[in-house]
Amino acid sequence: MTVLKDHITARRANYRRYKIYFESLKNKGYSIQLLPEPENYFSNRWLTTIILDPAHNNGITHETVRLALEAHNIECRPLWKPMHLQPVFADAPFYGNGTSENLFENGLCLPSGSNLTEPEWERILEALDQVFV
Repeated sequence: MTVLKDHITARRANYRRYKIYFESLKNKGYSIQLLPEPENYFSNRWLTTIILDPAHNNGITHETVRLALEAHNIECRPLWKPMHLQPVFADAPFYGNGTSENLFENGLCLPSGSNLTEPEWERILEALDQVFV
């Protein structure tokens, strides 16, 4: 608990760094969404995730980004698979509107550790630059 505030500060800084990066891509025609912080809330931003709709990003998918980062030995992962899509729950009742499926199909968790170093950030952003040229 003694380091919690520092970790949250670092995670929120990670989010801001990604936000600045992805906003800079708008002038290149890309539209990558970060999950917003609702008004009157304070998110710890433990994970920074993006939603990348290929229809608005020249066909680039979350998997395109994931594989590009993986090629540079940078770990990231798709958002979690919804429970109702997992075989063990195939016969369970489900009530939804497609939101969880859309997030799974288009979402990606980016590196967001509290201890990311400047050289690691440089590697991450260079790898992303190779995708969003």
